[in-house]
Amino acid sequence: MKCNNYGKSIYRISAIVFQVMLIFLWQILVDKGGIPKYILPSPKDVAITLFEIFPILIPHIYVTLEEAIIGFLISIVFSVIIALLMDNIKIVKACIYPILVISQTIPTIALAPIFIIWFGFGILPKVIVVVLVCFFPIVISLVDGLESADVDMLNLMDTMNASKFQKFRYVKFPGCLGSFFSGLRIAATYSIMGAIVGEWLGGEKGLGIFMVRAKNAYALDQIFSAILVVVILSMLLFLFMYVLQYIFMPWQRKDRENINK
Repeated sequence: MKCNNYGKSIYRISAIVFQVMLIFLWQILVDKGGIPKYILPSPKDVAITLFEIFPILIPHIYVTLEEAIIGFLISIVFSVIIALLMDNIKIVKACIYPILVISQTIPTIALAPIFIIWFGFGILPKVIVVVLVCFFPIVISLVDGLESADVDMLNLMDTMNASKFQKFRYVKFPGCLGSFFSGLRIAATYSIMGAIVGEWLGGEKGLGIFMVRAKNAYALDQIFSAILVVVILSMLLFLFMYVLQYIFMPWQRKDRENINK
């Protein structure tokens, strides 16, 4: 097992070194390759700009996070309700599943202007965009998790005259958590993107608004700085989902500990 842990450490170090090399190559190309900084700012310029404009970005970050988190939470509630209905009532799945798939073929950027016309330039259209972006991966992963429940365990519960709720509580719910959190991690990263897309079309504050203003001023260093903030926020939400999975799936944690011994 020590060799296995050593191999994992090598993979992690290799991944970090690769990312650092890419950033270093980017810096060299800008400095030595003759690329104008107004075309492609270097990582150093982006970091300096981010440090300089961060106080200005704080209110924009707050607004974008608010839109993303509200939309993300609403999408979780709707996803759980729809997934449970689809799992227990097959005709509901037959009717709704095609609509869910078709909804993902419509570009979000095409729907956002419609929501702006219907609901104005406030927070509501941005939240709706986030819900649309986050809803699909959560509900699909949850439905798949519920349907992949251990058949032998369900048959055993039937022999014990267990109710539907008992089968859900003791078999389906624990079995679907892995898939559920996989969908949550995907949706968490999409939530920030959805808020940004909604903000591009109008509003007063938000990272999307800031990007549009920076683009109009041809301030690419500020745009890249805002993109870096978006990446950081998305990764933090992604890691937060891992923390929640670690807390709510203790049996998985014990399995990993046993493997590493």
